[in-house]
Amino acid sequence: MAHFEVQELERQRYIRILLDSETVRAESGAFSYMRGKIAIDAQIPSPLTMLKCALSNEPFIRPRYSGTGEVFLNSTFGGFHVFDVKGESWILENGAYWCSDDSVRLGLYREGMLTSFWAGEGLVDYQTHISGTGKAVLSANGPVEEMELGDETIAIEDKVLIARTEGVRYSVGRPTRSIFSYWLSGEKKVRKYRGPGKVLLVWTPYFNQRLARSLGAHDSLP
Repeated sequence: MAHFEVQELERQRYIRILLDSETVRAESGAFSYMRGKIAIDAQIPSPLTMLKCALSNEPFIRPRYSGTGEVFLNSTFGGFHVFDVKGESWILENGAYWCSDDSVRLGLYREGMLTSFWAGEGLVDYQTHISGTGKAVLSANGPVEEMELGDETIAIEDKVLIARTEGVRYSVGRPTRSIFSYWLSGEKKVRKYRGPGKVLLVWTPYFNQRLARSLGAHDSLP
């Protein structure tokens, strides 16, 4: 399998991929530069897949890089999360996929129409689906926390969750029991995820961490 490294330069993070007669796939437009004997190719998907991607704003072409050398992907003030896909199926939020081993299969997963509608995603919402075995890298605007869910439900605000295993059920609902409390709480709706399965959460951005460190250093000044 290829080797994926998260590196940082001038507070920006980027992915460096080391290939040794291997193949990886990356998000469309993620490429920055490469060194070595590496070839790039892109497979044109079926018309149906292209239509699904157009409805979900997901890229329908994700180039492959094959050979021996180094591939560098674009940098960001956000970050990345490298994890192992071990025969599991994962559903990724739109925009979360960044790159992966070629042994990791890519597909599309459609949310239920009512769930998509109440979540504000429209009646048709396709998301990237990955399965197989290998390394995958997700784009994340903060540190990623992996949580194992048993027979339980977690409720989160907005798109704090960036990935979940296929067995985790997803719905949208109000955060309170009564209608009166619902209007007083200021929280109009939450996303609910019920196990069993795994979820990946990003609940604080890197910007907040840098700001906290900056304020801490300022407070320590005489």
